[in-house]
Parts: sequence; structure tokens; C-alpha cells
Amino acid sequence: MVVEVTSTKPDRDREAKRHCYANGGIPLYLLVDRGKGSLTLFSDPEKAGYQEAVVVSFGKSIDLPAPFSFTLETADFL
Repeated sequence: MVVEVTSTKPDRDREAKRHCYANGGIPLYLLVDRGKGSLTLFSDPEKAGYQEAVVVSFGKSIDLPAPFSFTLETADFL
């Protein structure tokens, strides 16, 4: 799993890095997007990109699958 917080070049984090991670077979990519105030969990990687994405706004919780198997609370991200 890769966890990333958007940098000063958020488009690179949202697009280019996401495609590289999927192409490399990274099973989960959690993007903490400061500009959009959201978290996106990408999963099910293929060469063309991740096939699944779950987006939650800061303040909502997101379930992380095995092997992590816990709920990430994001209230403190606000």
C-alpha cells in the first residue's frame, strides 16, 4: 500500500503517480487530497490503472481492506 498526501503538484499525485503505482502492481493507493478535502482509496490494479476507487470527504471514515482491516477516521483531517 502506498499512502500519499498531495504535494504542491497535485495533478502529478492524482494522475501520473496513480498510473505508475497501478502499473507496478501496488494493490492499494490511498491519496489524501488536501486541495479537494478528500481521501481516495484506489484498488484492483491493472496495467491501464486502478479498477476501483472509493472517495470520502474529510470528516468521514473509510474502511481499509485486508491485510489492514480497520476503519480510518478522518475527523482530525478537517
